[in-house]
Amino acid sequence: MTVTPVHKKLQPEFRLLVFLVSIGFFMQGLDTTIINTALPAMAESLQEDPLRMHGVVISYVLSVAACIPLSGWLADRFGVRNIFFIAIVIFTLASLGCALSHNFNSLIVFRVIQGIGGALLLPVGRLAMLRLIPREQFLSAMSMMSLAGLLGPLMGPILGGWLVEYASWHWIFLINLPMGILGIIVTFKAMPNTTEASVKSFDLSGFILLVIAMVGMALGIENIANPEVSQNLSIGLFSAGLIAALTYAYHAHNHKNALFRSTLFKNKIYAIGILGNFFARFGSNAIPFILPLMLQVAFKMEPFMTGIMMTPVVLGSLFSKPIIRPIISRVGYRRFLLINTILVGACIASFALTTADTPIWLRALHFFIFGTLNSLQFVTMNTLTLKDLPQQDASSGNSFLSMIMMLSVSIGIAMAGTLLNIFTDYYGDENITQAFHTTLLCLGAINIITAFIFYQIPKDREI
Repeated sequence: MTVTPVHKKLQPEFRLLVFLVSIGFFMQGLDTTIINTALPAMAESLQEDPLRMHGVVISYVLSVAACIPLSGWLADRFGVRNIFFIAIVIFTLASLGCALSHNFNSLIVFRVIQGIGGALLLPVGRLAMLRLIPREQFLSAMSMMSLAGLLGPLMGPILGGWLVEYASWHWIFLINLPMGILGIIVTFKAMPNTTEASVKSFDLSGFILLVIAMVGMALGIENIANPEVSQNLSIGLFSAGLIAALTYAYHAHNHKNALFRSTLFKNKIYAIGILGNFFARFGSNAIPFILPLMLQVAFKMEPFMTGIMMTPVVLGSLFSKPIIRPIISRVGYRRFLLINTILVGACIASFALTTADTPIWLRALHFFIFGTLNSLQFVTMNTLTLKDLPQQDASSGNSFLSMIMMLSVSIGIAMAGTLLNIFTDYYGDENITQAFHTTLLCLGAINIITAFIFYQIPKDREI
């Protein structure tokens, strides 16, 4: 006999906690999207090439990916309130540092620090809710928090474009200050400092290997076409990252306290899901970076209008939410991912057909379709990856998936920036639109090829 869980309305004593976690979720979601429309203006202010500004995005995302494995252990050891408080302080002060940066290198440093805070905000906040809120009220709490997560990306592009056009790019970071101060004030009132009675020793050597792997591969790809960095150094960085990743695979198999045990990958569906998430996100994750850049640099669109044009991507994501379950129930994971991966790749490649003269209504529809397909892809991949994990592996498996997703963002943007610079050098600055178009064709092709990974899903495991 199956017992259906009773979902109750969130009680008043937990609302302030959910509000606090929502502040962190909103700040992180806003910061991820608000910067994309501001990159050309930031490049002009800092006297940098706008086509080389992807480091500003990569430094943040890579820092988040590297620090995700730390979040759970720190919260268990030192308490969720203490770590959440530290995270929001780091994020807020780093935002101020970003706003006050007068050169590219100092901005990168503060973006890395901001990413450390961002890596702790959401996982620790979610962990606090999981520990403190009764299970029958947890669904209501997550629904309220998810709203903040949707508002951040929805507002980000428009707000970023408006601030750049009517104020300055510095305000895309300064806007975090009042929210951060509010979060700091509320933390001690809303969040008890729960800890775990016994915490296993932290796998420091494994953590270092993972950081070297992620940083090495991402920076190696990012700098391969940078004339200011030797190709030997770029190849060396990528090789060091690859060697560290292989070393960690051995470490995970033999170390009893490994952050992510190798036994996770004995689950074939989980292994396929991780590979699919890693490769199928390259092109998709590069789109929020490369499209605003193309609209402004190649098509000469104003920042505020660029932000408005990116909104249909988020609206498409919202539209996909209620239709995903019936689609999967009807066609199954394997068939859906095979078809949708190809459709997402084709949609990315089709952005190469757009020009400065493309009608606004057609561009908006195009972006909406991409947002819908892309969201369907992400939700389906995530669900497939985690759905068959045993309970004892759920926490570790989810953390590893989160890390892989962020790593894929950084490598995807690094790859897009590298391809864009290679094709700009090939076609010349006067043919910058052609460079963008060829980059988009390559990113689309990579996504289509990734469908082969989902072909490995056993046919008898459709649902």
